[in-house]
Amino acid sequence: MTPAESASADSAWVVIDTPLEPQALADFCRDLERLYRINPYLEFRAWRHAGPDCVDIACRNLSINREFNLQCSIHRTSEYEFALHYNHGIKRATHFRIEPASTGSRLRITDHYHVDTAGAPADTGEVDRSLHAWGVALRDYLQRHQRWGKYALWRWYMRHIWVPMKPSARRITFIILMVTLAEIALFALVMAIYWIEKQR
Repeated sequence: MTPAESASADSAWVVIDTPLEPQALADFCRDLERLYRINPYLEFRAWRHAGPDCVDIACRNLSINREFNLQCSIHRTSEYEFALHYNHGIKRATHFRIEPASTGSRLRITDHYHVDTAGAPADTGEVDRSLHAWGVALRDYLQRHQRWGKYALWRWYMRHIWVPMKPSARRITFIILMVTLAEIALFALVMAIYWIEKQR
């Protein structure tokens, strides 16, 4: 995965290598809500389809501690290239492009910004700092998806439980899971010691 920023500072992008074939990645990316909710810094209050290619989004970007209420339009250039355009703010669009790679496929996500140098100073506090973290989270999710996606129970849990969770709830759930596994391991160790001592 490669994060970068354009020389003119009006766009930023991240490139994610995935184990999925291009068509499988394109099928995955059709679910835009899931794609955005995987971002660990976006906390959604609403995601509503206002039409076939229109989405209303209400969310908090935790990376910059800003609330956003956006009307978005979806523009698809091809099966492997599409963009989400925002109705206000200095970030005007997020562009997605899928490319074949030697070990699967590559997803390039580019945020496009508009800075009007002739007008009032732009609110640079709106510059999204979550792009790299989103790339890391997507790469990890797609690797797990490739490994476990053939199991219906895993797909159901991820789609209906994990994806709708707030980022903080995911972290808490992970901590609880680790603590539970540690308790089980400790219990198993105690029982093993007890059994060994009993056999003497």
